[in-house]
Amino acid sequence: RIFVLGIGFFTLCFLMTSLGGQFSAKRLGDSPFTIRTEVMGALESRGVLRRMSDMLEMLMKRMDILARLENSTDFHKGDEARFPRDRFQPAAGLMERIQAIAQNVSDIAIKVDQILRNSLLNGKVVEGRRDQCEVPRDPKYPDCAGKVEWMRARWTSDPCYAFFGVDGTECSFLIYLSEVEWFCPPLPWRNRTAALPSPPPRPRVQAAFRSDLARLLELIGTGKESLSFMKKRIRHLAQQWLRAARRLQQKLKGRQRDQKHILIHIGFLTEESGDVFSPRVLKGGPLGEMVQWADILAALFLLGHSLRVTVSLKELQSHLGVPPGRGNCPLTSPLPFDLIYTDYHGLQQMKQHMGLSFKKYRCRVRVIDTFGTEPAYNHEEYATLRGYRTNWGYWNLQPTQFMTMFPHTPDNSFMGFVSEELNKTERQFVKSNKASGMAVVYGKEASIWKGKEKFLAILNKYMEIHGTVYYETQRPPEVPAFVKNHGLLPQHEFQQLLRKAKLFIGFGFPYEGPAPLEAIANGCVFLQARFNPPHSSLNHEFFRGKPTSREVSSQHPYAEDFIGKPHVWTVDYNNSEEFEAAIKTIMRTQVDPYLPYEYTCEGMLERIHAYIQHQDFCTTLSPPPPPKAKSPAMQSPPSPLALSPNATHLVWSPSASRDPRAWPPVDSLQVWVSETRHACTETCRQRGLVCEPTFFRFLNKKEVFLQLSITCDSTEYEMNHLYPAVAENVHECYLQKEPLLFSCAGYNSKYRRLCPCRDYRKGQVALCRDCL
Repeated sequence: RIFVLGIGFFTLCFLMTSLGGQFSAKRLGDSPFTIRTEVMGALESRGVLRRMSDMLEMLMKRMDILARLENSTDFHKGDEARFPRDRFQPAAGLMERIQAIAQNVSDIAIKVDQILRNSLLNGKVVEGRRDQCEVPRDPKYPDCAGKVEWMRARWTSDPCYAFFGVDGTECSFLIYLSEVEWFCPPLPWRNRTAALPSPPPRPRVQAAFRSDLARLLELIGTGKESLSFMKKRIRHLAQQWLRAARRLQQKLKGRQRDQKHILIHIGFLTEESGDVFSPRVLKGGPLGEMVQWADILAALFLLGHSLRVTVSLKELQSHLGVPPGRGNCPLTSPLPFDLIYTDYHGLQQMKQHMGLSFKKYRCRVRVIDTFGTEPAYNHEEYATLRGYRTNWGYWNLQPTQFMTMFPHTPDNSFMGFVSEELNKTERQFVKSNKASGMAVVYGKEASIWKGKEKFLAILNKYMEIHGTVYYETQRPPEVPAFVKNHGLLPQHEFQQLLRKAKLFIGFGFPYEGPAPLEAIANGCVFLQARFNPPHSSLNHEFFRGKPTSREVSSQHPYAEDFIGKPHVWTVDYNNSEEFEAAIKTIMRTQVDPYLPYEYTCEGMLERIHAYIQHQDFCTTLSPPPPPKAKSPAMQSPPSPLALSPNATHLVWSPSASRDPRAWPPVDSLQVWVSETRHACTETCRQRGLVCEPTFFRFLNKKEVFLQLSITCDSTEYEMNHLYPAVAENVHECYLQKEPLLFSCAGYNSKYRRLCPCRDYRKGQVALCRDCL
């Protein structure tokens, strides 16, 4: 009996504590019970109170039975000596208290029932709005109905929908689709102040050149060999970077520059992408990408911008404001970064986790792309229809958002990297200490040496051959015994080796790395193989799947085309006589250390500064849409182009107005017509110019054909990366229908292309003479 009384007492205390907590709120809307009411409904809430009242009544009945048993059973009389009757007196008082509490609960239940009835009547309109929404039919939101249908079937597929308040009701779908996404019109009964207000714009802070790289080393972080390599490189080049920053600061003469908030996400170093580079840093793996990223970080930091660096998906999600779930929902708040530098791996991760926000903010992305992405591979629909689809393309970005290691094609922006620049004392030391009979082979992996015995035997007749091939315990069998192999060398020791050597020789791979430029900067002659036929995605496994149709004529096309002899020799390695003759000539040739300006610290700072100040892909002007029909009364605006004095090409007319927002400046434009089978890249280069894809919009007009005296029996707008162009044999002219397909790359024997060319600064092919 005491046990039953105790259980009853504690049960009663628990029930009353719960009731007390639920009814103690000052306002009905603030109590947990009211939240339950909103979820369950008024009838269920009243049922809860009734069940609590019934429990108390049942407890009273059982205690009453126990009391009657106590008065009528003789068993208890014999125990009175050991259990005095007064010890049970408190039970009578407890009974009275329970009866009083039960009555109070009953009264409370009646009062709450009345309150709920009144609330239900008063809130019927609001509840009706919440539970009985109809899909609006608004022509401004044509996708609304389809999106609601999708939400009905799939709203549980990603927890992020519940995070934003979707609970399976029609109204929650419409609230989400109108306030989080933008496919449906706002609901008129929604309190618009409840929506998250847009944060006030950040006050503009002027970027100031920095004079210390210590903070950058902290931002890069630790924990990966790749990060350690990048930090060592930044430390090694620190003084050159700081001197270059001071020179550029003087050149800009105090020009105002807004500080940008920049996220650097190195996707290929994340665990989710496999991070195959970090374990290979100390084993001779490719370092070109990490060299470039280290230099990008140094340049952005010294220019005075605010940086965040991530090498993990978790950090990326945190910085972007990604909602919990699988990445189908937009970001929880506006993107806090003006620019995002990433790579193809990071681009894929951002698209996967940003939902619709990726489409909204992709104009702020800059993709570090080693080999480049041509427009034909970038445009998803065109790439799919025309067979240009690969594993890496179809992103529908502006092609100049892709930033390359070398200036492969002007369709992309040339980002580059830096090589160490020798001062006067070092240059003199190199010239006086060169060993004319010493060669270093380009290749840290043993596989590069396989099958090269014939070349090495010829070279060994004239020079002592050195290698830097990685090995752990024993010498790789691919490296001949007459080669002096130093094993994998730290960067500064490798530089010292190059300063002694006369020749740096490549055997066809790796393609387009930084080492040949480092060798030339240290006074070496670079000897490389000519590819015949040129390597491309059509005939070589390495390029297959890459988003470019570029034909590579040698191991390092930049060195061949932009530097050339006497620093760079490109020969046919299949011709032993030509190979041997080149070796003999190189031994007699004296060269000074040479580094193109665009690969110095100052050149890279200058280039990135110009990109940040002038490249704006979020507000880029689009050319006017092609006319569907033209009446005789419609007059085309006069062309801003005019024939040059010698009538060979078009230039910007002196009388035409200049758009101050256009970059590069339009007065650097020249319009030339290519020969058949010539790309615009080649056409401009033959005239000492560079193809400029942003100028295509000025050429994409029928009037331009007339100005160049090209006969057009018909003119059509089509999607084709070779247009604008003319098929002269049939007098058919073609204009570009899709601006994303404007391309300097590509040719066809059928067409002569209209090519927009511009001048460029000496040693800085990425910038025109007035572009800084």
